[in-house]
Amino acid sequence: MTLAIALEPAPIKVDTYGVVRVANTRVTLDILVTAFLEGCTPEEIGEQYPSLQLPDIYLVISYYLRHRDEVHTYLAERQRQADIIRQEAEQRFNPMRIRDRLLARRNQSKYPK
Repeated sequence: MTLAIALEPAPIKVDTYGVVRVANTRVTLDILVTAFLEGCTPEEIGEQYPSLQLPDIYLVISYYLRHRDEVHTYLAERQRQADIIRQEAEQRFNPMRIRDRLLARRNQSKYPK
């Protein structure tokens, strides 16, 4: 009996926003790689994200291990974009001013807590 060897591509796709997702799910490459780097086993990742199949998790981890530099570059860019969005949101909706307004409202209310 001869074993047929087939190479399976990593089940990752780039969505319309440029986000890499795993196996037609909403789970991002960021999430899976971060969980792996934090010490989660593929089985634990599968428990945390039941929409993922265990073989897909192994394939994505394998992809990460073979393409670390590219994945780290992608993750760094995603983090940079997230930081920009957070800064813009904080400038637009300053959390301290919102907190101050909410506390002032509560203090003026008939029913203070």
